[in-house]
This record gives sequence, structure tokens and C-alpha cells, in this order.
Amino acid sequence: MKNNMLKQTQINYMVTLEEPRLLEYLKNRDLSELLSIQSDLKKHLNFGENLSPKNKNDIASTLVYIEAIINGLSQAEDINPDEEFINISQFKPLSSNELIETLGLTIKKDEINRLLTFLAHLSAYTEESQLNISFNAPSSSGKSYIPMEISRLFPEKDVIQVAYCSPTAFFHSHGTFNKEKQGYIVDLSKKILIFLDQPHTMLLQHLRPMLSHDKKEIQLKITDKSQKQGLKTKNIYLIGYPSVIFCTAGLTIDEQEATRFLLLSPEINQEKLREGILEKIKKDSDRSSYLYNLEINSERKLLKDRIRAIKQESITEINIVNPQLVEHMFMKRIKKFKPKHQRDIGRITSLVKIFALLNIWFREREEGALIANDEDIKDAFEIYDKISESQELNLPPYVFNLYKDIIVTLYKEKNNNELDSSPRGATRQEILKKHYQVYGRYLPDWQFRQQILPMLETSGLIT
Repeated sequence: MKNNMLKQTQINYMVTLEEPRLLEYLKNRDLSELLSIQSDLKKHLNFGENLSPKNKNDIASTLVYIEAIINGLSQAEDINPDEEFINISQFKPLSSNELIETLGLTIKKDEINRLLTFLAHLSAYTEESQLNISFNAPSSSGKSYIPMEISRLFPEKDVIQVAYCSPTAFFHSHGTFNKEKQGYIVDLSKKILIFLDQPHTMLLQHLRPMLSHDKKEIQLKITDKSQKQGLKTKNIYLIGYPSVIFCTAGLTIDEQEATRFLLLSPEINQEKLREGILEKIKKDSDRSSYLYNLEINSERKLLKDRIRAIKQESITEINIVNPQLVEHMFMKRIKKFKPKHQRDIGRITSLVKIFALLNIWFREREEGALIANDEDIKDAFEIYDKISESQELNLPPYVFNLYKDIIVTLYKEKNNNELDSSPRGATRQEILKKHYQVYGRYLPDWQFRQQILPMLETSGLIT
């Protein structure tokens, strides 16, 4: 009954739209969606109860438009939408702030997170400058929401979203058997791979060489159980590189993963939560109208066109015109070199190239290579500076902010007596109580003891 009521509501909304809004509402539907809408409208027209002459006329008029669109799609169904002509003269140079503002239509606050997540998605269209992101934060904090919302801007066939999945299931689902190699080819090149939960440990181990960009094609061997032959070894050929994002409520991070990912956490401050609640109310109150307003938003439509146009350019090489500036800006930020800095500088140069790709039509080219300029270098360092402190410590921002907002604040409060110079530490119970006062939510004692404290000790922030 609930589904029928929902369809009735959608039909009532659709048939009352004026022609321009109706066409906007229908233009991004694929052929199967339009055929389904057409079928529902015909049933409603033929069997609907208490339909006035005006209702019938509205439905009939709507059917005319739908049938015209269906006929057009049927004639062009073999055309790849990614290959459709896109007028690049409509684009202008796009700054980070303008991009953040457009992404803010659906993602409130989390400005750096939404920008970096978008750039990670866009990095899939580079040859070997892909970024990997790990969202680590408590449950219900919006870890998966950000990448899922960003992914809606990108071509659907380029995005692979996976919940919990075993290595065997993953390779079978996304692999194609090759007779010559007698194995499964899993082509992840130019793909955006989003794990909505912590990936299976073995799957992550299999993907490590690809996450590090050690080799473009990697051969793996996995065991598979069949009913007749028992355990059987299978060859898997992984082709990269994808952009990988995974989301987990677990805060413990293996050092091998920490060095391969940018560690991010959604904001959980009161202002962000308030705006998130208001946006949820707005969306759920009238979902059709909410989605329609998103579809017709000019900046969002322009961004989606920009992404498709960038993909069509098929850029294989991006060069940095001023490596001396990169060297100078990086070296002045380093006090003492660590092995992980080799990967950090790799992330920064990737960001430089992605910023150049974002403004591809406003950058020079030399012998087919896109040239990243000084502006791209400065943009990359500006965004990296905002997350570098927690990355340097291999800590998710949630854990690092907890240290600053809770532990450091509590320590200062307990040691502000000038007459008593002996330092006094904070107990676990005091920290948990302070956490509730600041964040408005309880921190489980086991999580604090087993996950957060060891990470803070390893980073050297507490003893």
C-alpha cells in the first residue's frame, strides 16, 4: 500500500509540472526508467479511480512528452553518453572555493573533506596520480555520506560501491575470465572504488601493491572452493590504477594502510550536525521537489558536464612546470625527514596534477602533456596544510581533534594553578566525561582503551 501511495504522489507531482520543468525532470532518466514511468501513467489513466477530465488530460499530455523522449532514446540507444558532444566554451576557470560552494548543495560543512573527496574521485581520470582516502570516525558521523554524494556527480559506470566483501567475491564480481591467461582480469583502471565499510583484511592485502602504484598490472593467486574439486587455485590479474575510498568506524589503522591513504574524518561539531539535520528534513519533506531542484541547479549541472568533458580529454601525462617551487615549499615545512615523507610528497604532486586537470582548458600543453602551473602548486599545498598535522602523526583527524579538544584542554584546566607547579594528569573517566560535554555523545570506554589510547601513545602525544 505504501509503494502505491508513493507512486500516486509521484504521478500527481509529475502531471502538474509545466512543460520546461517536466522536460528537466525527465531528461536525465534512462530508457528503462522512462518505460516504467510510461507504464505506470498508462495504468493510472486506464484504471485510476475518480479521475476528472482535467486529470486525464494532464496525464495524456505528460504521456505525449514521455513517448517523444522514449522514441528519441530508442533511436540513439547505441550512443555512449560519455562520447556525447560537450560544449567546453561554457566552462571557466574553477577555484577551490567555487568548487566547495557547489559541493555544498548536498554536503554541509566538511569543506576540506568534500573538496579532497572530489579531487580523489577526479584523480581516477589521471594515468597514475590517483589519491586514496580513508574515512575513520565513529558510527553515524557521515563517513559514507560524503563519498556517496560526490560519486553522484560522476558517470555511474566509473563508480564501484562495495559493502563488506570477501576477496573471492570481489574478484568474481568485477572480473572477466580470459582464456589466453587462464585467469580473471579485473580492470580497475579509471575506476572509483568506494568501500562503504572496512574491507576484508585479505582483500586489502591483495590491493596493497596497487594502492602503492608498485605496478600497473599485478598477478594474484586466490583459492576458491568448488563443490566437485574442493579448493582450487585461480589466477587474478589486477589492472590499475583506481582511486580508492573506504569508510570505517574502526579507528585502529595498520601502518601499511595509513601510509597509503589520506586519513580523513567527518566533522561532528554542533553546527555541522544542526545543518545536517535541517538538510535531512528538507530532503525527506518533499523528496521529488528536492531532487528536481538539484537536477536543475545550473552550477551542479555545469560541474557534471565538466567531469564528463575532462574524462573525454583522456589525458595520459601531466607535467609540473616548476618543480623547484614544489621542492622549496615542501622542504620549508619539514623539520626532520621520515620515510613516510616520500609518500607525502607523492600525494602533494598528485594534488598539483589534479588541480591542473580540473582546469584543463586553461592550462598550457606541450607535446600532448598537460602543464601544471604555479597556481596549481600553491592550491595543492594550501589544502594539504589543512590536514598535514594529523597526517604527519598517522592519526585520523577525529582522534587528533579528540586529543586537542578533550585531553589537552582537560590537562590545561587541571594545571592552571600557579601555586601548584607539580603536573597533574587526567584520568580515563575525566576524559570520557569531558568528551560528552564537548561532543554531546558518549565515548565507549573499550574504544578509548583499545583503539584511541594506543594510537596516541604510538604517535608520541601521550605517555
